[in-house]
Amino acid sequence: MATSAPPGCGSIHADYYRLCDTQEAWGIVLESLAAAGVLVTIFLICSLFFLICKVQDNSKRHMISIYFFFLLGTLGIFGLTFAFIIKANDRTLPTRFFLFGVIFALCFSCLLTHACNLNKLVRGRKPFSWVVLLLLIVSFALVQVVINIEYLVTKLVKQRDEFLKEPEKANKDFVMLLIYVLFLMALTFLVSMFTFCGSYKNWKRHGAHIFVTILFSIAIWVVWITMLTKGNAVLKQNMWDDPVVAIALVSNGWIFLIMYIVPEICFLTAPLKLEDYPPENDFCQPKFLKQTTGVDNRAYTQDEIVQGMMKQKTSLYSPYSSHFQMKTIEPQNDFSIPRPKARTSPYHDYTGGKGPM
Repeated sequence: MATSAPPGCGSIHADYYRLCDTQEAWGIVLESLAAAGVLVTIFLICSLFFLICKVQDNSKRHMISIYFFFLLGTLGIFGLTFAFIIKANDRTLPTRFFLFGVIFALCFSCLLTHACNLNKLVRGRKPFSWVVLLLLIVSFALVQVVINIEYLVTKLVKQRDEFLKEPEKANKDFVMLLIYVLFLMALTFLVSMFTFCGSYKNWKRHGAHIFVTILFSIAIWVVWITMLTKGNAVLKQNMWDDPVVAIALVSNGWIFLIMYIVPEICFLTAPLKLEDYPPENDFCQPKFLKQTTGVDNRAYTQDEIVQGMMKQKTSLYSPYSSHFQMKTIEPQNDFSIPRPKARTSPYHDYTGGKGPM
């Protein structure tokens, strides 16, 4: 005999009752939070493309690729929440096992890559190029993709009935598949701590965003793994398995947005500060902002001093001379040799201008 639909639901399949059942309100609450997260994430992706042309710092411009893939991963986290609100079946169960680890591996790979790049910037070294950053993200995340594919192929080919009909027994396998993700999380947490050891303090603020994000993520993962593997069995509430993982997904997704991506986008268009980089660097500052020193342009500076002397005829001070003042020399009017004049006779007035006979 067919069961009647719960209040709030119409003529839909029983697997989707959690999306509309007003008696089990956790499904409606989580799908509302997940839908809001999807909208906010899409808005941030659009904002990121809009702000690209306004970024003045080349090092921050290279980070845009990290932010983009991180937002894609966050969007996947909110979308995957619906797979845990819907009851497990032959479609949602493989989706859970494959996408959960891959999406989180992508997010933590972005955070790890960003932390590695910050470790170079806080010490005044040349950061990675955007190509290297992309290669690091793909390399870190690709490992989890291979692990999940091998597991699902093995389970769906050899143990298909056991895998699909008894999902409660697959909880330990579900956690075991995430060992590499846990490794990425721990490594990111360790690398983010080293960002506080550099001498360029403004970059430490970005390291703090990663550190706090990973710290909250670790707390969330410890709770949901404990509840999924032991807590629910001790409390004899196996029906809590899906709600626990769904709550973890929504919570971690909002932590990613609030603790990391929103502060990073807010500082993305901050004006370039020369104190964020070592002096005389040419890898991150625009050419028109690079200040040259007197040693590099000594010949040009000396020419300007000489021209200023000729035009203004004032005393100037040359920073490249022996620290003495240079004054203009007034030219003499007459350079001829003076000649002696003939002496006049003392009897000139008595003789009428004639000399003695």
